Amino acid sequence: MTLPRQVKAVVFDMDGLLVDTETVIFRAMQQASEGIGADLPFAVFQRMVGLQDAASDLIVVEHFGQGFDLDAWSKAVRVHAKAQMAAGVALKAGVVEILDQLQKAGLPCAIATSSSLASVQRNLGPHGLVERFGALVTRDLQTRGKPHPEPYLKAAEMLGVAASDCLALEDSHNGVRSASSAGMMTIMVPDMLDPTQEMETLCVRIARDLHEVRELLAAQRG
Repeated sequence: MTLPRQVKAVVFDMDGLLVDTETVIFRAMQQASEGIGADLPFAVFQRMVGLQDAASDLIVVEHFGQGFDLDAWSKAVRVHAKAQMAAGVALKAGVVEILDQLQKAGLPCAIATSSSLASVQRNLGPHGLVERFGALVTRDLQTRGKPHPEPYLKAAEMLGVAASDCLALEDSHNGVRSASSAGMMTIMVPDMLDPTQEMETLCVRIARDLHEVRELLAAQRG
């Protein structure tokens, strides 16, 4: 299988695609919930994947109901997440290899994430990867977050490449919706969410990991 057009740039999501942060955040949310004698089911967390904090907060409040102290719970989540991340966050399989290949091929790349710039620097900085991206479209730069196309449209603009000539790599449903509606060729690399029929329709491929994406790009360039 080949991509529909020649790829001129690649735009990456971060959480769950480049770094294994989604599992850390879910566990932190579970611990914070246990601290108030409650439970946060995985299905509720799945609804939050790929969203900015404000949208995720609405889902949390809806789940816990009236009288829920969002501020206190969120603070507890941050404390637990910080403790888990103190030892460092692992890269997902194939990250360094695909970035090496893109650099060798002269293809620019960017990040379009719902996380903050500080989070990008904290998670990718220790691995020496931040400087390898030509543009960082974090939530600090976004008026409308995923699933709106703005994050991916901004990334294409900052790279100086037409959105239709960009390949977007995503692990979340909302991220896929964002990238696809921006007009990008989109590949889903599942992490916490399984691909659905909608994802199959919006994506040019569902890949097992970034190694498969790298092989696909290498085959396209001959």
